[in-house]
Amino acid sequence: MMSDDQLCAIKGVLSSIKEKSPFYNKKYEGVDLSKICTKEDFETLPFTDKWELRDAYPLGLQAVPDEKIVRIHSSSGTTGTPIVIPYTAKDVEDWALMFERCYRLAGVSDKDRVQITPGYGLWTAGIGFQAGAEKRGAMVIPMGPGNTDKQIQMMLDLKSTVLCATSSYALLLAEEITRRGLNGQIHLERALIGSERWGEKMRKRIANELGVKLYDIYGLTEIYGPGIGISCDYESGIHYWDDFLYFEIINPETGEVLPDGETGELVITTLRKEGAPLIRYRTHDLTRIIPGKCSCGCSYPRIDILVGRTDDMVKVKGVNIFPGQIDEVLKEVDGVSSEYQVMIDHLNGKDIMTIFFETDCDKSQLENIELKVRNHFKERVGVTVVPKAVSIGDLPRSEKKSNRIFDNRY
Repeated sequence: MMSDDQLCAIKGVLSSIKEKSPFYNKKYEGVDLSKICTKEDFETLPFTDKWELRDAYPLGLQAVPDEKIVRIHSSSGTTGTPIVIPYTAKDVEDWALMFERCYRLAGVSDKDRVQITPGYGLWTAGIGFQAGAEKRGAMVIPMGPGNTDKQIQMMLDLKSTVLCATSSYALLLAEEITRRGLNGQIHLERALIGSERWGEKMRKRIANELGVKLYDIYGLTEIYGPGIGISCDYESGIHYWDDFLYFEIINPETGEVLPDGETGELVITTLRKEGAPLIRYRTHDLTRIIPGKCSCGCSYPRIDILVGRTDDMVKVKGVNIFPGQIDEVLKEVDGVSSEYQVMIDHLNGKDIMTIFFETDCDKSQLENIELKVRNHFKERVGVTVVPKAVSIGDLPRSEKKSNRIFDNRY
């Protein structure tokens, strides 16, 4: 639902967006924005998509004079032209405020020592985690990515209590700490994990081996960065800051706005952003708005943990498959660990989907567990796969995001 405050904020944004933003002046050519008076009116506006932001490279999204811009951030550009997002001083302050809320909801205080492992520079992650922790009053250990030996040394010597990381790097650290027998010497209590979706088995491994409470943190470069939402102690979705952002869920194929509770694609409108405001931006993240109040008592609304992305979907033998479905299948098979890798090939006129998964089972049990994975995947997803069991640690680990699905058909 759109609140009266959100509608008022949206009308305020729309009242000057053409004047301030050449990007939206062109996009809304011929549209009388003064007639957008209701939620239903707002839903008639066209969506903004990632390709448009790439076409605006480098600073076509800028909606204020140069002298008001204090920083830029950028997407990686690994799948095309990077998206450059300019920030005003107010944008930077608002982002830090939202991130501080994340730390507060996760129980982080000014007595904590926060070790930050995501990257710095053009990427939004590292500096976002740092600004929020500093605003919270915590001690920041700005390690950045990589150098696992140094990470563990600082973790031990400085007695870090909070770890900020991607799930892939958190797992790598957890496995290395366990391998060195240091579990009883670290002081970690919490971990804020973001930038990629992760399954329940991976979550349990990280939590158990590091001895931490885990929190899912959400964000994307186009919309400030990480810190626009976080899970709470009840693990019943991700609270998001609806005084800064308006969330919609749409049918990704038709664009129809879906009611609360139904899964679809998340669309975000910024309510206060100055440097590069975005109207009805398609994130391609798949989730749902969770109706009702959370048991934690936090008044901010929730979306569910992401199930995947529309652009992560692969079609195999006519069936649409998302990474979240693979996580769910493997979670339900005893003896299968959290790490997997999928190879999709087209051989002799047929699609072949091979799933490599880690297990600590004895060699005598491998054939049986492969059969269980194949049968369960067929039952749950409707596709026959080629399961390949490998030992724990055989699949690659990453200091950044893990690429788990490789489609070799194209």
